[in-house]
Amino acid sequence: MIVCSVHEGQLKTLDRLREMVRLASGLNNKNILDEDTQQRALACLERFGQRIQNFPESNVRIVGTNTLRTAKNARQFLQKAELAIGYPIHIISGIEEARLIYQGVAHSLQSNASRRLVMDIGGGSTEYIIGTNSDPAQKESLSMGCVTVSNRFFMDGAISPQRFQQATIFVNQQLHTYKKLFTHNQWDEAIGASGSIRAIRKVLLATEWSPGGITLEGLEKLKQHALNCKHVSELNIPDLNPERLPVFMGGLAILYTTFKTLDIDKMSVSDGALREGLIYDYLGRMFNHDVRSDTVHFLAEHYHTDTQQSALIKTTIDSILQQVSPFLGAQARIIGQYLNWAAELHEIGRNIAHSQYHKHGAYIIKHGDLAGFSQQDQNLLSTLVLAHRRKIPLKKIKELPPPWNKVAIYMVIILRLAVILQRNRNSAATPEFKVTLEQNALSIQFPDNWLENAPLTQADLMLEEAYLAKAKFSLQAR
Repeated sequence: MIVCSVHEGQLKTLDRLREMVRLASGLNNKNILDEDTQQRALACLERFGQRIQNFPESNVRIVGTNTLRTAKNARQFLQKAELAIGYPIHIISGIEEARLIYQGVAHSLQSNASRRLVMDIGGGSTEYIIGTNSDPAQKESLSMGCVTVSNRFFMDGAISPQRFQQATIFVNQQLHTYKKLFTHNQWDEAIGASGSIRAIRKVLLATEWSPGGITLEGLEKLKQHALNCKHVSELNIPDLNPERLPVFMGGLAILYTTFKTLDIDKMSVSDGALREGLIYDYLGRMFNHDVRSDTVHFLAEHYHTDTQQSALIKTTIDSILQQVSPFLGAQARIIGQYLNWAAELHEIGRNIAHSQYHKHGAYIIKHGDLAGFSQQDQNLLSTLVLAHRRKIPLKKIKELPPPWNKVAIYMVIILRLAVILQRNRNSAATPEFKVTLEQNALSIQFPDNWLENAPLTQADLMLEEAYLAKAKFSLQAR
């Protein structure tokens, strides 16, 4: 955990907390996170929660990575974890993790290199990114980490040349597909991040096997030293934290194989990584550069949406929100943000097929690698797009995490109403109207005689009354 303050746009680190939980070690062969590991993690989160217990929720970002992407019981664990720390926890995709890692490295390490290769070894995954300045161009996340590789090839800390060879073959198999993308002629400087890489650098410096950064020559010496031992307890390397021992060989195998496969001679090491990336991403949201909005614009352009129609719907959404914000309370601003994104993306499925296009659009949003969005964010946005027409998917809405399982129904109704009112795709066709929103009812009042002279809109609103009635919600239009 990293705690920072921002003053005049500048970041100052106030506190850093770190505990080795090794969540990935708790996954069994059925990808179920065991109870002992869960309890270890929950105890850690409770301690961390004491440090931030008075922070506004909007000032806290917590993410889960590979293990929570993999665990079949992740949802049940997250419920307990959020109670332990007191804030929502968002699971991010491997590609989003890679993007955030690159942001953390780019802001933490001064470099004149025009193109950088950034590598981060986590517990259950390893990320590779090539970027220029603060812009990541190529991102991949591979399902191998220091914990998973250690558990698979160095069980109980046992070391042998055969085990190390098996581990390197496994890593090479995972990396080989991406060799051409990340090989040495694609970048000018290699940079490592994360605990495993920092631990290896520290060892190489202490032993003087690799002064400065990490070199292939130094890794060869470290590998040979390790293979002369039969167990990690015999490594006896200066400056190696005993807590790192159970996962050290897995990290070494990943890093050594990466050097060999990608023809790396030397790697510098950054202190910044995922946590710092989250902070800088949050600063972007604070200072009006929310990468999520960039992602939505890109997606809308990619699927050739009608931007004029999206703008009309967003204007109508804003008009409705201004009138119903007293009912929605403090959540009105963030509700408006998601509704505007949904307005931009609600028709992207038309680029696949007009029939059932809302389902196609929802699938794209839910399963895409959308920069800046967590899995929970994407699921909410996907649900809004799915629900903007036809039958209202009440079950999906109720399955959303709090507070959206209670709020999303109102978001859906507002979006649906805005789409209906802009059915003519003409700003002049929609008059000023008054909207009232209550617990289970919405009423809309038009100027005298307008509805009678707009028979298509009137028919749509009558059909909408039936759809909302099935959701135990009443709509009155007059």
